[in-house]
Amino acid sequence: MDKKRDYYEVLGIDRNADANAIKKAYRKLAKKYHPDTNAGNPQAEEKFKEVTEAYNVLSDEKKRKLYDQFGHAAFDGGASQGGPGGSGAYSYGYGGPGSGYREYHFQGDPGDMDDIFKDIFGDMFHGQRGGSGFSGRGFGGSGSFGGGFGGSGFGGDFGGGRRGSYGRGFGGYGSQKGADMTASVIISLEEAAFGCKKVLSLKDPATGTVQSLEVRIPAGIETGKSIRLRGKGMPGAKGGQAGDLLLQVTVEEKPGYERKGMDLYTTVKIPFTTAVLGGEAVVPTLYGNVVCKIKEGTQSGTKIRLRGKGIVSMKDPSVKGDQYARIEIQVPQHVSREAKEKLKEFDRACGRHSSGRGSAA
Repeated sequence: MDKKRDYYEVLGIDRNADANAIKKAYRKLAKKYHPDTNAGNPQAEEKFKEVTEAYNVLSDEKKRKLYDQFGHAAFDGGASQGGPGGSGAYSYGYGGPGSGYREYHFQGDPGDMDDIFKDIFGDMFHGQRGGSGFSGRGFGGSGSFGGGFGGSGFGGDFGGGRRGSYGRGFGGYGSQKGADMTASVIISLEEAAFGCKKVLSLKDPATGTVQSLEVRIPAGIETGKSIRLRGKGMPGAKGGQAGDLLLQVTVEEKPGYERKGMDLYTTVKIPFTTAVLGGEAVVPTLYGNVVCKIKEGTQSGTKIRLRGKGIVSMKDPSVKGDQYARIEIQVPQHVSREAKEKLKEFDRACGRHSSGRGSAA
């Protein structure tokens, strides 16, 4: 009998790894060696069994303590039993193309396994079931995740939900949609405002192959929005359609610009004399520079509204936001003696005329 490898080594984790690290490592390896993506590969099947066995033990706090103390000897002859106070057992069956029915055994909390199975198999475990975890009538009509996916599939209602949603089950009769995947892309404010095309390099986690994909980013998109690319996710099983790719968008900040929805906010600096006497100021926008008229007596903090110079609406391309330019008056730091005398004269003139505008015109 071959010597078993250390469970921590199997999952590729440190002996001090926490529960989240253990779960994350198992998800990654279970996806890699899952029979659906490794049909006819007995080595992958053995790897899948090995990582599952390691997860069964290390994800259970009591079993992990026993393993840390006694190693594999702690479970000789009884490793598959939940034991007193155990978390329960779950069997996963796989009837691959041209192969016999295979069953894999899981130990652990049903709620914990729920999101792991969703991560591996996609949404097939979500949305249809009632209750929590795999409770209810469950699979094969039993009270827990037992009976697997072989044979006639779901013998009873899918957790109280609809019957027959996936044909006759997973024993070779029904198709299964692939899992959705996520990716991210970073774009500039200009690209978000006008739309753009991006070429993404996507790596298939199952095969390792890299695929280039051109994606159109719609004008008006903002950080936090996602673009759904149908059929670009994980491949389906037994002729099922592929999952989707969810592209999460992040818009970079542009110095000098602040975005609030469809509106943009900027600051324009003008000389003290322009604020007093009036004049013109050049305001940069995403659409080019705009020359704005400055009224005499303009105060610092005054906002100039530039209609239609904001971000386009994703729902209606004919609708655009506005740009608001906030006036900031520049005060000279170094003034000549002659200029100081003129400013003092101006100050005296302002003091004699209460309106403060008679001598400045």
